[in-house]
Amino acid sequence: VIVQHRKKDGDDGLCEYLKKRSRLPLIEPDDKEKVEPGRVYLAPRDYHLLIEESIFALSTESPVGYARPSIDVLFESAADIYHDRIIGVILTGANRDGAKGLAKIKSLGGMAVVQDPESAESRAMPDAAISATEVDRILPLAEIAPFLNKLCHPSQRLLHAR
Repeated sequence: VIVQHRKKDGDDGLCEYLKKRSRLPLIEPDDKEKVEPGRVYLAPRDYHLLIEESIFALSTESPVGYARPSIDVLFESAADIYHDRIIGVILTGANRDGAKGLAKIKSLGGMAVVQDPESAESRAMPDAAISATEVDRILPLAEIAPFLNKLCHPSQRLLHAR
């Protein structure tokens, strides 16, 4: 599930851009849509995206830290459901959104991954996340996807090791 801070008006083309580059189907979920494995979900612009049991919930509550959608809102709701089965990833960004949610993920046994601030276009979000919790990995952007693939597909490690 991806949360990207976007303008609330107009189409920035992010969803279409990501669809063209993803091997998995990518959608902006509707309210009460079931969470399905093997899909990528992008938080709709100007809505907080939460996970409640096995469905998504959309909210127009006030922005959190000037952001709607908020990474903290998603991470905190997902941590409540998935506990130690969640990986939170914080990438480049110009505010503190995500730091509090990542700390909650970590406190409930999940994994915290943060882009190396030195490789970030804007280091505020990675720095805030590192300050808020003991992260499991600090990685350059280019190493995050391969790391996640190894975590999520451990059998592939055996194939590559041979």
